[in-house]
Amino acid sequence: MTGTSAYSTILFDRLIHRKVTIAPLVTFRILFGMLMLASTIRFWAKGWIHDLYVAPKFYFPFIDSIRPLPEIGMYGVFAGMVLCSLLIVLGLAYRVSSISFLVLFTYVELLDKTNYLNHYYFVSLIAFLMCWLPAHRDFSLDVKFGWTKPLVEVPIAFLNILRFQMGVLYFFAGIAKMNATWLLEAQPLKMWLSANVYQPVIGWVFQYKLTAYIFSWFGMVYDTTIPFFLAWNKTRGIAYLLVIAFHLMTWWLFPIGMFPFIMIVITTIFFSPEFHEGLLNKLKRVFHWKRRSVVTSELKLGVKWVFTIFIVIQLLLPFRHLMYPGNLFWTEQGYRFSWRVMLMEKAGQATFYVQNKGSDKRTMVANYEYLTPQQEKMMSTQPDMMVQYAKMLEEEFQQQGMTDPVITADVYVTLNGQPNKRFIDPMVDLTEVKNDWRTKDWILDYE
Repeated sequence: MTGTSAYSTILFDRLIHRKVTIAPLVTFRILFGMLMLASTIRFWAKGWIHDLYVAPKFYFPFIDSIRPLPEIGMYGVFAGMVLCSLLIVLGLAYRVSSISFLVLFTYVELLDKTNYLNHYYFVSLIAFLMCWLPAHRDFSLDVKFGWTKPLVEVPIAFLNILRFQMGVLYFFAGIAKMNATWLLEAQPLKMWLSANVYQPVIGWVFQYKLTAYIFSWFGMVYDTTIPFFLAWNKTRGIAYLLVIAFHLMTWWLFPIGMFPFIMIVITTIFFSPEFHEGLLNKLKRVFHWKRRSVVTSELKLGVKWVFTIFIVIQLLLPFRHLMYPGNLFWTEQGYRFSWRVMLMEKAGQATFYVQNKGSDKRTMVANYEYLTPQQEKMMSTQPDMMVQYAKMLEEEFQQQGMTDPVITADVYVTLNGQPNKRFIDPMVDLTEVKNDWRTKDWILDYE
């Protein structure tokens, strides 16, 4: 065996095949389920099911064929997520509950681009991975009822795929911050922090421009390096304290909901298997759980292929914006699903016009008759949503008697505090435009 092949064998064993206690998967299952249970109940309690998925007249789906269910159906979907989250915590019918949660959560996520958040995408990815993990093979009702055989050890690949996904989120968020606007102009943090000068105790710090630059550079360095410091035993403790401090600070300053707490809790997957085993043993003592097996598991070929394809996609997807010309923050082609977290402040004003083809008479569309304020706000800066809106208006005016409606829009957008600029060609009939992977050449240049 050559030195290279021997090293590869050792590396593969260390990262993929080496056996470790199943405890990290079990604690991760419990923590993830509890987070999803709390998040779904919070979403329901705040009335967002009605406001976001019942009240709107029109939606901006990621896939055109996806539509919301009637009101009772949407509440049923969220009730299903509550139930599935609880079952995941308990480890009861784990395979069914984890797959069902993935389907229900992702269905809701795909209903309307207006509601897209990076951490919703992150939850869908983690939920997908959970479907493949044997996280129910210890300290679960599935084991207690004899529905599955218990395990004591698993290949470390099951832990590392979760760590990989955490690392991807952090690292690519840091890479995305390596741009002139973020580092050399400290935007949009300069605007956002100035709005927090009246915060108690340290609010006065935010009146200084230097603070925004410090935050910007620290954010970039933190995101790109924290996965590596978490992965190293000697720096893991201080790195996790930084994780807690960083996310609590962002929660305090910005309205980003449950995301900071999700990150604080889920990042514990980087802790050593021995730490998780100690934690799980304490839980077992509380519930008088007895060890039932000394069986270990192997990584099946099919799971290897799933993880490999998953890794390749996650490494390539954040770079798809390189296929498109122009300023990414302006065009937003390739922006979503690439871990670009809180990188820009963008606002627009979109005035849509409709006229029958061949006619000189055009009518201005009252957007408020069709869209919620949040939908109009998001649509006014995102070109693919403008196309979807135009096609909806086309159908609407056809029903009112127009034979061939032409929909155009005059849109002005401001990016990171810069003066308004015309965003798209006002002469383009948006009903004739396709939403696909091709470059949207009707978006005007930023410069």
